[in-house]
Amino acid sequence: MRIAVPMTVLATAFTCTLATAPAHARGRVFVASYGNDSNPCTFGSPCKTFQNAVNTVDAGGEVTAIDSAGFGPINITKAVTITSPDGVEAGIVPTPGGNAITINTTGDVFLRGLTLEGENSGYDGISLTSADTVVGIVHCVIRHFTHDGIALLPNGNLTLSILNTIASNNGNDGITITPQLPGTNVTGVIDHATTSHNANGTGIYVTSASGNAFITIINSVSSNNFNYGISTYSTVGPGLLVTVRDTVTAHNKVGFFADGNSAMTFAHSTGDNGNDVYINTNATGVSYGDNHFATKVVSGTLIHQTLF
Repeated sequence: MRIAVPMTVLATAFTCTLATAPAHARGRVFVASYGNDSNPCTFGSPCKTFQNAVNTVDAGGEVTAIDSAGFGPINITKAVTITSPDGVEAGIVPTPGGNAITINTTGDVFLRGLTLEGENSGYDGISLTSADTVVGIVHCVIRHFTHDGIALLPNGNLTLSILNTIASNNGNDGITITPQLPGTNVTGVIDHATTSHNANGTGIYVTSASGNAFITIINSVSSNNFNYGISTYSTVGPGLLVTVRDTVTAHNKVGFFADGNSAMTFAHSTGDNGNDVYINTNATGVSYGDNHFATKVVSGTLIHQTLF
């Protein structure tokens, strides 16, 4: 059964767009289950696929799904927002061996309300290799990919926000973040994320052999992953720090695992595993003393901070 956004809402938004943009502008375009890719992607004549809509919209513009349907995989090469309003399920199923969404642009990319279904044949849900990019992933579901749910491997600076998103039942990691070049920085926040049942990997994995990564994880759950709930690893020195607050790991091989030259900071978090916290050789863990960890293994450095 199709679930549609109230036409008055979208029609009002479309009317406002027309009132403020010249006739030739494509600052906002639309897709629908009844659309056709020979259409101009307007509200009255929507496209059928996200890819055609992305090709049509101006750089920095917005693609909106009018109703619930599958709209096909996307290769993003410009700044764009792709959104599905509340009450609409905009689905993306990749071709076998392909990604649902591939990002290769220096522009800002925002994805909201999308359901990415790998059907156990797609490779990555979201794959990014571009530089100097801002990426927002909000209210998305990413599942059943043979590799990673979200794979962010930038060859330049990246600012990211992953909010209220589920990455589960994938073949490797739920979310992996790996800067690729020396001197580059990945900074961002993961908030209210759920990473679970990722079959051969980790819920959230932040790693580097080159650049720096500074990630804050808050209000999140990582459970039933094959290896670790949340893991860090670096071979390049102290430029990798993950700060964890109000987060739970449960039923992973290890809950929180810091390895190599990385550092992990914990506050008001909980583990429920055989090894709740594992600080390996050369790694540093910092605990603010208000966590609930039943067990810990430390061969690196564990610092207990005083609360005040």
